[in-house]
Amino acid sequence: MSEPRWLSDSEQWAWRAYTSATKLVNERLDRQLQRDSGMPTTYYEILVALSESPDRELRMSELAEFTKSSRSRLSHAIARLEENGWVTRRSCATDKRGAFAVLTEDGMAAVKAAAPGHVNEVRSVLFEGLTPEQVHQLGLISEAITTQASKGCPTNPCDE
Repeated sequence: MSEPRWLSDSEQWAWRAYTSATKLVNERLDRQLQRDSGMPTTYYEILVALSESPDRELRMSELAEFTKSSRSRLSHAIARLEENGWVTRRSCATDKRGAFAVLTEDGMAAVKAAAPGHVNEVRSVLFEGLTPEQVHQLGLISEAITTQASKGCPTNPCDE
């Protein structure tokens, strides 16, 4: 077996800074959503995706891809959202195996109630510490990471 290509000092610094930042940001955002809205970030992301979709519905496969969730993890989350009355499932008329997730009026109300606190927390933990140029660079870097990390993955996320 060949020797691993170890990280350089600058790569090691960047890697550790990246993991520290993403863990802290995600932890803060999840804590805020749980505290203020009683939902984890994953549920909020699903509700937002549905709220921004035509007719407030998406095929389950599209929703899994959008949220970077495995189908089984998404199915579990949708079941919980159904229990809350925020989402319903609808069978696909043209594909017996296909299903749609549909945002209910109560689900839309939950998104609208959660959004102000969430956006304030995003602004606080991420954007307020950056210059406009750094925000732009963060977007470019994040897109590049997403492209690279997506290579070799099926159309649905790698964790299936």
